[in-house]
Amino acid sequence: MSAAASLINGASHLSAFAADLPDPDPVQPPGTSNVTTVLGWAKWVCLAVCILAIFAAGAMMAVQSRRGEGGENVARLGWIMGGVIIISGGASLISFLAT
Repeated sequence: MSAAASLINGASHLSAFAADLPDPDPVQPPGTSNVTTVLGWAKWVCLAVCILAIFAAGAMMAVQSRRGEGGENVARLGWIMGGVIIISGGASLISFLAT
């Protein structure tokens, strides 16, 4: 029973310590407004490349479907969609942290 009591006592000390930590509001450093513009351009270019890759994968699926090789392009399409998710998620995370 004493081990449980010491854990509860330690947890209360830890929560009191955490309450004393400062929590400042995030502020964008001066002179970094162009960084968000560059990130927006990079996101736009990357997503445009992904759209072109989807078009290319669709064309390859259409051409290779007669030869029975269409299944390989489905995996390629999955990788492209994974790239779209990573680009969009990364851009959202960076914009959240930058503002």
